[in-house]
Amino acid sequence: MPPATRHPWTRALIGVILLSLIPALILAVQRVAYEQTQKTVALVMDYPALSLQARRFGLEPQALLDRYKALGLNGVAVYEDVIGNLEQRGEIYILPGAELAVRYPGSGVRAQNVYVRSIKPGAAEALPARYTIPTRQVRVGGQVWTEWPTDPRFLPSGPNREQIADLKAQGLTVLYRPYADDAVRVPGADWPDVPFVAFTGDEVIGARTPELLNDINERLGQRLPALIEGNPQRGLDTLVATHGAARMFAMNPSWQNRLGPEEVASKYGLAASERSMRLLYLRPYPTVGETEAMLSRMKTLLATKGVQVNQPVIRPFEANPLLRALSLVGPLAALLLLGLSYPLPRLGLLVAGGSALLAFGLNRFQPFEGAALVAAVTFPALGLVLRRHRVSDWFLATGLSLVGVLFVSALGANRASVLGLEPFRGVGLTLLLPLLLVALSFLPRQDIRKTARDVYTAPIKLGDIAVMALGLAVFAMVFMRRGNTTSGASVTDTEARFRQGMQDSIVRPRFKELAGHPLGLLGLSGVLPGYFGALLILGGVIGQSSILNTFSHFHTPLLISAARAFIGLGVGLIAGLLLIEAVKFGLRLWHTYRPETQPSPASQAHPETQSRPEVQA
Repeated sequence: MPPATRHPWTRALIGVILLSLIPALILAVQRVAYEQTQKTVALVMDYPALSLQARRFGLEPQALLDRYKALGLNGVAVYEDVIGNLEQRGEIYILPGAELAVRYPGSGVRAQNVYVRSIKPGAAEALPARYTIPTRQVRVGGQVWTEWPTDPRFLPSGPNREQIADLKAQGLTVLYRPYADDAVRVPGADWPDVPFVAFTGDEVIGARTPELLNDINERLGQRLPALIEGNPQRGLDTLVATHGAARMFAMNPSWQNRLGPEEVASKYGLAASERSMRLLYLRPYPTVGETEAMLSRMKTLLATKGVQVNQPVIRPFEANPLLRALSLVGPLAALLLLGLSYPLPRLGLLVAGGSALLAFGLNRFQPFEGAALVAAVTFPALGLVLRRHRVSDWFLATGLSLVGVLFVSALGANRASVLGLEPFRGVGLTLLLPLLLVALSFLPRQDIRKTARDVYTAPIKLGDIAVMALGLAVFAMVFMRRGNTTSGASVTDTEARFRQGMQDSIVRPRFKELAGHPLGLLGLSGVLPGYFGALLILGGVIGQSSILNTFSHFHTPLLISAARAFIGLGVGLIAGLLLIEAVKFGLRLWHTYRPETQPSPASQAHPETQSRPEVQA
């Protein structure tokens, strides 16, 4: 591997990076201070599901709610009533037209329509004004009925204010869940006074009509919309831009019922402590005992992780634009330094320019987001381009990666990204591009056409092919397993149990760092000959890239990401030093081992040919 070019601008560019690091550090301190004030969470249980569970076991919903409140539950999710709920509560009476016609023949009842009358005075008469559906009043059998051309049972009829008032009086956090229906004249006009609203389905009310969406935005008032994890809802970004949002984590019943109470509690604990979820939307298990076990374990985990169970008070994160602008200079200076440090400076500048264009292009040429991606792909490679000939060079590479962390946080963390509403664009590049940047710096300082001919005509052995295939397989596995979910390479049951144990007790480090750092240290040690060292250094680049990748999840608190990175660095350093000694021992054993000398077959077949002592006369 050729040495890096010591360009005359190196010191000046490092100085620019350090100066630009000051505003980035200030922004990091401000972000940590903000995140420390946001460590409260509400445990919100689906109230209709709780009521159904209570009835099945012969309990009153309030009695079961009291049991769950004793285990930490402090909130409920209440759905908007539908007209059918009024019928269940005995406020109205609904009959199909065909049945009413049988009861009162010759009364002019239309069999295809549905008829509603009041049991509670005025209940049925107040309904038609809510909807655009044409209705009419008729008198049948001495009673006044409202004639509907369609079955109205599933039409949203507004909140159950008595129930909501009773739940609020108990000190519970109430999450209101309104329904969307085009027949409602003025949706959102009668929402109750609650702190949070979670819309149902794949879009918010009014998402398809800009005018109605603006009305909903105004009628939301002081309520915060819930940003449901894994369920992007059309139109929600408009509401979030005005009001902010509360991140909410929920598990669907089929997924939850496949897992035990401890596993479910672990996932909710992780969501609250490491993914900034402020609302944990819970559903009861089929049995009360399982539900109580889940709540009890969740209460313990949240206390262990320093998360308070209370009604969240949420304020949006606001980053200082001037400090962000000053921080932007650092990544650009680092990318220029990387290009100038190539053995072939022209190639380096070309690569640096292409990387910048790609990073800004992926982010639609937004300056802060594009510079954040520049930092994420440059700093993991910069240290291993500048120096890579001894084990101590790993500390330089790691230090520069941690410097890049501050720039990524300063430039990428904003109101939308901290909420998880605006994901980091170019996450795949943070693993791929640093590898390419370091690999290109291995090219010797000679005409690149000669290098291409040398590579093309180089003899390849079967062992070389096996090593390259292994390297590609490892990289493919790492790339497919990036992110929180995996499509092509899912985790094993053993690894899943190990992960759960780690995340329940301490912050879980990332596998890419636990593997990448030891490989990088081994490659820098020079223990292995030939191109093995270069391949192992590329493995080390994956470890460095993973550090930046960790901090690109802006909804994860900065201190949590820092703990994860430093645990990975500590374990990786120890494992790497042990790996170096193990490989040295293995190579000594390989080179010094000699099998015992065996007698030749010829000597064994003709023992008489062996020399005999001379007989004296």
